[in-house]
Amino acid sequence: MNWGVRQASAADVEAVAELRAVVMRADLERLGRYDEHRVRQRLRDGFLPAHTWMIELDGVFAGSVALRPAGGSEGDGRSGYWLEHFYLDPRAQGRGIGSAVLRELLERCDREDAVVRLNVLQGSPARRLYERHGFTFEREDAVDVYLVRPAGRRPGREGLRRPQGPARR
Repeated sequence: MNWGVRQASAADVEAVAELRAVVMRADLERLGRYDEHRVRQRLRDGFLPAHTWMIELDGVFAGSVALRPAGGSEGDGRSGYWLEHFYLDPRAQGRGIGSAVLRELLERCDREDAVVRLNVLQGSPARRLYERHGFTFEREDAVDVYLVRPAGRRPGREGLRRPQGPARR
């Protein structure tokens, strides 16, 4: 199994929107919030290719992840980051790929001494993944749980690469 990441482009938005609809459907239905148009449109409205990477498995699209500067889309990360749009095709889940991608992103943030925040749907099993990587509860509402990971957890390691082609594992 070879996996890698590449920088997203505007042309990737529909593939990510479709994957989002698949991955989030069960949780959104459980919360009474699933709308097949809205789940895709929210991704389209917030998709920023400059801060998004496509995850590929054996050269085929398998997921996405975004790391948006907290100061806005043009920020430099000094205020920390928002981890967003982290979706992995269900057929690729449970193989350590999500953990490996997350670990590399967080190592980059640690080198920058940056706080990382995210939100996850109430009751989502993804919360356990984030907690294993040092995220802790910050606040919640009826739909989302907001988690935070303090700055500087594991400094000095190599971070997420932006290769010309997929990195091989």
